[in-house]
This record gives sequence, structure tokens and C-alpha cells, in this order.
Amino acid sequence: MRVPWSVSRRPDYLSDALALLAGWTRQGREIQRALPLDDSQHAALTERITVLADVLQVRPHVHRHDGCTLIRLLSPDDALNAVTVAMAARIENAYKVVTETPER
Repeated sequence: MRVPWSVSRRPDYLSDALALLAGWTRQGREIQRALPLDDSQHAALTERITVLADVLQVRPHVHRHDGCTLIRLLSPDDALNAVTVAMAARIENAYKVVTETPER
């Protein structure tokens, strides 16, 4: 038996994709994340974010506050867009690279 697919309800793939990115929250036109990093990790992550932003044509807001790096990504309109979610995913990958401890 097959379950009928309703054409009237369109799936929200971008919200689903964002939900898979742990720690990212959405508030209106922006998504944001706070990452616990030391100063050298913050510098390394900020450099990587700058490169990613140039490639994806995104203007992230990154700053330090109380030992955390705060990142805000703004959508140009009220809707979540694919570029914003892609940028968040790439920031997550860069965060993992910056915080991984080298094997000895």
C-alpha cells in the first residue's frame, strides 16, 4: 500500500538541513551560533570563514564575546536560503578542523 503524497504541503528542506546542524538557531532573517574557542582558534576560524564568505558571496558577522566566537548569518529576505545554510554547514566543518587535536 502506498501513502499518497500531498501536493499542497511543500517540504521545507532548508529548515530540515539547518536542524541537522547542531547549535545553529534561527531568529527571523538570521541564523546564529556561539562556539567556545580560544584566541588562536578564533583567528584560524575567522580566516577560514573569510575565505568561505568570498566564495559564497555571504557577509557573516563574526566577533568574540566572553571566550566564545559568535557567528551571525543574515538572509537577504525573510526566507531561509540555500546559500545561508550551506555557509553554516561549511563553518561547522571549519570549526571541526580548527578544534581537532593533532595525533601524537
